[in-house]
Amino acid sequence: MFPEVDPLLGPEMRSTGEVLGISSDFGDAFYKAEEATQSKLPVSGTALLSISDRDKGELIEVAKGLHDCGFALMATEGTCAMIQEAGIPVSKIAKIDEGRPNILDVITNKTITLIINTPNDKKGATDDSYIRKAAIKSKVPYMTTMAAAKATVEGIRSAQKHHKLPVKSLQEFHAEIVDKDE
Repeated sequence: MFPEVDPLLGPEMRSTGEVLGISSDFGDAFYKAEEATQSKLPVSGTALLSISDRDKGELIEVAKGLHDCGFALMATEGTCAMIQEAGIPVSKIAKIDEGRPNILDVITNKTITLIINTPNDKKGATDDSYIRKAAIKSKVPYMTTMAAAKATVEGIRSAQKHHKLPVKSLQEFHAEIVDKDE
């Protein structure tokens, strides 16, 4: 990958499927799909959250889910305040232009095992670009939507519950399909 290229997907690539994770359990399927992209979800560590104002309505659900899975939480100022208000333990981290240590420092130092950063339109576009690039360079899974964040929590829960997710061939899944008329 070219370091000067921003890996943010445009609309034409967001709907392009490259991998398949299949299971009767959504969390298992999502975890497998992420693993197939060589972006295996962590089952422990520290999650960094920086959520845009428009997505904050779903923040507590995700933060609580990660905390319940045993993750330490780190967040930028506004996100951190909201998580603290909900009574969930979290530590504050500076944005790139707010001094050091900042988001890039904790990614580079491998303090972070998961990033959830919903883009803030043009306002934070430069920061978002640097964060994405650092995440890719450090091989840290990076989610940019709350839907992906919620799916990530489900995937982590499944992986923690099953420890080793079951693998079946497509033929085995097909053999389990029964006609409702039978």
